Amino acid sequence: MPGWSCLVTGAGGFLGQRIVHLLVQEKDLEEVRVLDKVFRPEAREEFFNLQTKTKVTMLEGDILDAQYLRRACQGISVVIHTAAVIDVVGVLPRQTILDVNFKGTQNLLEACVQASVPAFIYTSSVDVAGPNSYKEIVLNGHEEEQRETIWLDPYPYSKKMAEKAVLAANGYSLKNGGILHTCALRPMYIYGDKSPFISVEMVRALKNNGILGVTGKFSIANPVYVGNAAWAHILAARALRDPKKSPSIQGQFYYISDDTPHQSYDDLNFAVSKDWGFHLGSSWSLPLPLLYWLAFLLETVSFLLCPIYNFRPPFNRHLVTLSNSVFTFSYKKAHRDLGYEPPVSWEEARQKTSQWIGSLVEQHKGTLNTKTQ
Repeated sequence: MPGWSCLVTGAGGFLGQRIVHLLVQEKDLEEVRVLDKVFRPEAREEFFNLQTKTKVTMLEGDILDAQYLRRACQGISVVIHTAAVIDVVGVLPRQTILDVNFKGTQNLLEACVQASVPAFIYTSSVDVAGPNSYKEIVLNGHEEEQRETIWLDPYPYSKKMAEKAVLAANGYSLKNGGILHTCALRPMYIYGDKSPFISVEMVRALKNNGILGVTGKFSIANPVYVGNAAWAHILAARALRDPKKSPSIQGQFYYISDDTPHQSYDDLNFAVSKDWGFHLGSSWSLPLPLLYWLAFLLETVSFLLCPIYNFRPPFNRHLVTLSNSVFTFSYKKAHRDLGYEPPVSWEEARQKTSQWIGSLVEQHKGTLNTKTQ
């Protein structure tokens, strides 16, 4: 294949950085443009220190700036779009989430048409498929089931609408007469070293004598390690550029999981942190139906207070459902079409994540009263 170039949005994020690290090892990749609104100093340094033949160009710009995106896309062969606001508790205003996740994706698709970028890979989410009810059990679900979230909460709704826009754009005519080819990847909950979500949980536990919070003990999920999720994006980029493979993946979406054991979110947090003396709390919790209706009550109060006071409930029905459902998916279709095999085993992923948690413990030394096991 001739020399090519790639733009990665959200490149300073948890997943984006891993994708860039793998991309620069790709044969014939001449340039990778890494785009984010603002790069943290450590991410900036990491990209600056990449030892590679591939040119790494750092771009700071807003996904809502259509003209900036058009310039960023000039001369690009593949766009990998990971940029998104992940917010399932309503910290940010609804419109902000919709703007970034949906409108930003539309802007980027239009920029690809104007700049004649032939391939577009969208980082979607398992959230676009549900779960719609904590009573529903989905084990080893697959793409043919055509599951779709019914939630109107801004995160799942915006990701669903953005994915629809990306897949509908497959076959668009480009300005130079070419054709745009798109696909979407739906990773499970992504964990691993440097996970912002795990970091929050660990710091909170460090302040609570090493006792991990209990938030999703009724769930059964199949989380995916960040390195494996990133690898799936590399394979998708290869496949969309391969004339033999491309026709079968154009306009398709793929669930991306790995061989991490099916377990609750709480058990995952314990599995990756137990080496450092963390343990699960044994605190009593409300029965799930009661928790769900309490969430509904809190949402109602929030809605009624809206004209005079901005009350943000500590949890909502979507979060209760998300955290307590049996909801797992197979990666068979990704294996068949993309040749996806997770390169990092569960044990290796657990160890890497645990080692990183050890560095967090070191930073917060003196807060954790339990001894290393």
